Amino acid sequence: MAVAPEGGGLPGAVAAEWTKLWTVRAAYLCLVAGVALMGVFTFYYGSIARINGHPVQPVGNAPVAAAVLVQFAVGVLAMTSVTAEYATTSVRATLLWVPVRHRVQLAKALVTGAVAFLAGVLLGVLGTVVAWVSFEGRATFDGATVGGQVLLLGVYLGLVAVLTVGMSFALRAPAGVLTVLFLLLYGVPTLLEGLGGEVLLTVNDHLPLAAGTHSMLGDEAPYPRPVGLLIVTGWAAVAHLAGREVLRRRDA
Repeated sequence: MAVAPEGGGLPGAVAAEWTKLWTVRAAYLCLVAGVALMGVFTFYYGSIARINGHPVQPVGNAPVAAAVLVQFAVGVLAMTSVTAEYATTSVRATLLWVPVRHRVQLAKALVTGAVAFLAGVLLGVLGTVVAWVSFEGRATFDGATVGGQVLLLGVYLGLVAVLTVGMSFALRAPAGVLTVLFLLLYGVPTLLEGLGGEVLLTVNDHLPLAAGTHSMLGDEAPYPRPVGLLIVTGWAAVAHLAGREVLRRRDA
């Protein structure tokens, strides 16, 4: 009796997604953009703090602040891993090779999340070095503090990638994904901070950017550092489940 091949399972799907990610220029362009954004922003951050005589602060605050821009480089990388396949209809072949649909989504989330995490750590190191130079003595350096901030920057960007993959499967169109991503990670937080007020600021504290920033900075208010990470993880999980449901219900 012949035994049907079992295929590569999740490891095979992950290997396939890893290969596909590095066969397109978009991944490299997004990483280069991340390097440029981190370098320019952290140099500017340190320079402004020095020129305006801001209070001395941990040097790792600069790359944390740069996350507001760098997160979009990671988001576009994660988005294109999904939307590019829908645009070219190659997603049909992907789903034929990996018929368990959620396995495809999970593989893309794992690959882009891992790449975003590693990129975030390396970008955090780069930003720390650049900021240290531009601060010119108006910053403190503590290995444990900086190391924690750099590591959490990687975690935050990894979760942003997972969130974006789920959102991309739910919306499928690049314009829709970028619009929602921009509003969620920048537009709405900026509006809420600008309007102010206890209620609006509380809402903002539970959006991904503010929660991630509180965690990376080690703030104890409005909640402990682990709670901030859990909030971002919750947003990523909701987006992932939404993408899974759309992928399950709709044709490719």
